[in-house]
Amino acid sequence: MSEKILVTGGCGFIGSNLVNKLVADGYSVNVLDDLSTGKKEYIKESLREKNCSLTVGSITNLSLLETLLAGVDVVIHEAAKPDVRASTDNLFTDFDTNVLGTLNVLQAMVKNKVPKIVFASSGGTVYGETEVIPTPETVPLAPISHYGASKAACEQYVSSFSSLHNLEAISLRLGNIFGPPSNHGVMYDFFWKLKKDPTSLEILGDGKQVKSYLYISDCVDAHIQSLKSTITGHMTFNIATSEGITVNEVANAIVKSLGLTEVKYTYTGGERGWAGDVKKAVVDISKAAKVLSWKPVTTTELGIQKYVKWLKEENKK
Repeated sequence: MSEKILVTGGCGFIGSNLVNKLVADGYSVNVLDDLSTGKKEYIKESLREKNCSLTVGSITNLSLLETLLAGVDVVIHEAAKPDVRASTDNLFTDFDTNVLGTLNVLQAMVKNKVPKIVFASSGGTVYGETEVIPTPETVPLAPISHYGASKAACEQYVSSFSSLHNLEAISLRLGNIFGPPSNHGVMYDFFWKLKKDPTSLEILGDGKQVKSYLYISDCVDAHIQSLKSTITGHMTFNIATSEGITVNEVANAIVKSLGLTEVKYTYTGGERGWAGDVKKAVVDISKAAKVLSWKPVTTTELGIQKYVKWLKEENKK
């Protein structure tokens, strides 16, 4: 495999799974991560291979990016401040990392004539409260959280750089990705709440929020298909399961996976789990199936079973 790839945020949840797959497939991979949320241990096996290296640093450092991108064929840009709720209170920190960081990546690509970028956007937040369900990529972006706004802004810059500098650019609008080694999200929270008290579970909002989820291995496959596909200009793709499930249904699946019965659910109330929480986020994935030849193979229920099994094993350590 001759392609050289820089993965930003490659020690994070999605990034590390992707790095491990790319290295196993024979790609030459350099990882850039500031280790603020990612962990080096997530890619420790890959780092033993000669086709994988790690640079500890930030996408906010333009000169570092300009150095790292020399000779690179593709950038897979995963690095971001990932917490939707925290983005409300940390507006400029999020902007500096998500938007200015992405601008740095794009500028460094142009300087080094790197021809292609795969950008991890967000299908759950960029559309906002749309009436069109399932939501296709053609629906106007109207985010209701600062995190969603930052991802939408990044997409627009990816688009403008693609047009001005003839970049091949793919934005993957990811659903709610879950699985090992994730240490955040509703499933993770429910698991640990139930380990602490197996008789009661507090659910944010009213439990009726509907989301598109996706197991991590299917998310990685979407990135791999994006690498293998050739497009012109900038294209966006929804990457998730095509069916939404409620937060209550997620709770039921976690309870079932833990073998619990008669768990009492309590609710914080309101239509949203937090400010900026999209009540209904279900996307249309037909474009990814057609252009990228990608579709998910793991059902949400099976994914939850796999994730809970892993969480149980981690709990024993």
